Amino acid sequence: MDYKLEVVIVPVSDVDRAKAFYVDACGFTLDVDHQPSDEFRVVQITPPGSACSLTVGVGLSDAAPGTYKGTILVVTDIVAARDELTGRGVEVGEIRHMSPEGWKPGPHAERADYESFADFSDPDGNTWVLQERGHQGS
Repeated sequence: MDYKLEVVIVPVSDVDRAKAFYVDACGFTLDVDHQPSDEFRVVQITPPGSACSLTVGVGLSDAAPGTYKGTILVVTDIVAARDELTGRGVEVGEIRHMSPEGWKPGPHAERADYESFADFSDPDGNTWVLQERGHQGS
C-alpha cells in the first residue's frame, strides 16, 4: 500500500495575501482557486518540482494562522535557492549547517546531503525550511 502525501493545509489569515506570497514572491504554481461561497475557498499551490501541494483558504481548517511550522523543502543547491527567493523579495535566513560544535554559518563544506539549511516564513508566520540534498559537488 502506498501512502502519498499530496496536499498540506496551511492556515492563513488572508487568503489573497498568502496566494500572492506563495505564487508571486516564492514562484509556486497556482493550481486551483475555487470559491463556491463566502464560507469556502480553496487555493492550491505547488512548489516547483514538488509532488505535494499546499492549500490555503477559507473553511478548510480551524488551526490558527501561523501555526504551521518547519516543513522541509528539499533543494539541490541551497545557495541558488536562497538567492532566488531573496531576489524575489522573500526574507530568508542565512544558510547554516550543523557541526560537532553546533550550528555554523554557510553551507556544509562538502555540501553533504541533509546538512545545510535556511528558513523563511510566510506573512502569517508559518515557517519553511530549505534543506540541501543531491548537490552536484557531493
